Amino acid sequence: MPHLDRPQQLLQKTQNLIGDALEAVEATYAAELASRNSYIRDIYQHTNRFRGKRLRPVLCLLAAKACGNITREHEILAAVIEMIHTATLVHDDVLDSADVRRHVATVNVRWNNQTSVLYGDFLFTHAFHLASQTGSAEACRLIGHATNRVCEGELTQIRNRGNLSLTEEEYLDIIDGKTAELCAVACHLGAKFAGAEESEIGRLERYGRKLGQAFQIADDVLDLTGAENAVGKTLGTDLMQRKLTLPIIRLLNREGDSHRTRMIELLEAGNEKACLEIAQLSRQAGMIDESLQFAHQLAEEARAEISGIPDSPARELLLQLPELSINRAC
Repeated sequence: MPHLDRPQQLLQKTQNLIGDALEAVEATYAAELASRNSYIRDIYQHTNRFRGKRLRPVLCLLAAKACGNITREHEILAAVIEMIHTATLVHDDVLDSADVRRHVATVNVRWNNQTSVLYGDFLFTHAFHLASQTGSAEACRLIGHATNRVCEGELTQIRNRGNLSLTEEEYLDIIDGKTAELCAVACHLGAKFAGAEESEIGRLERYGRKLGQAFQIADDVLDLTGAENAVGKTLGTDLMQRKLTLPIIRLLNREGDSHRTRMIELLEAGNEKACLEIAQLSRQAGMIDESLQFAHQLAEEARAEISGIPDSPARELLLQLPELSINRAC
């Protein structure tokens, strides 16, 4: 494992390397969503507060920098990917009946569910409109395919709510679609539009996929163990919605585990008290630590994927991002 900078140091190095390009991404994002409608402008300003460290645009730009130079196409595509990601957040908050996102009220709470659904759709349609400005049918195809995978992952997760027989393999397939796919396509497009060879594009895409999987597992653990005022979003929604995540699946499937019967009772109850007890049982059984250990394993696999890429400041930052994404899923 490479030497890891502190998060603020890493963010500063990222800003120094690709800060100008990130500002161009933000300007492109804002220009595409500009509206004369005051209602839409209000929602836009509100949802801008949902957006964290811009992980997916950062991945796209760093992949480009690691393989060559950042172009105008990269700035557009990074904005497209961020738009799609934001749309999924807005829709997820409706599905999860969440109240808080990044320390502010969700759109469904600030306005209503109808507004959330339609604004998410608004973001999706603008994303595809913006992608067309690259003039690349291949870019549009890749983004369309990734968005399909995100939606398939979300639909599969909904279909499996309350499915106490969900396997670890099925869970990993769900998070591969709903989270890892956008990280993978961000890296793919970054490398591709920098003129990288197919082998490098493949390595960076696999890197992004592993990073995204590690990120989601860490985020699922946070849903069990985090403090809402620190994390900044509604927690416990997975259990309230009876979505099984890795710590729960592993505990349920552990042979001869004395907690299984009690866990099933608590999952079926689905109330706040039950969620707290589930978190406690998961920690006592070692499933929290075990799940985080698996996330760290995926992070190591992600780093290994780009070990053959020539050394550069961008590659060094990419090597550190997986651990940052686990230490504080953002």
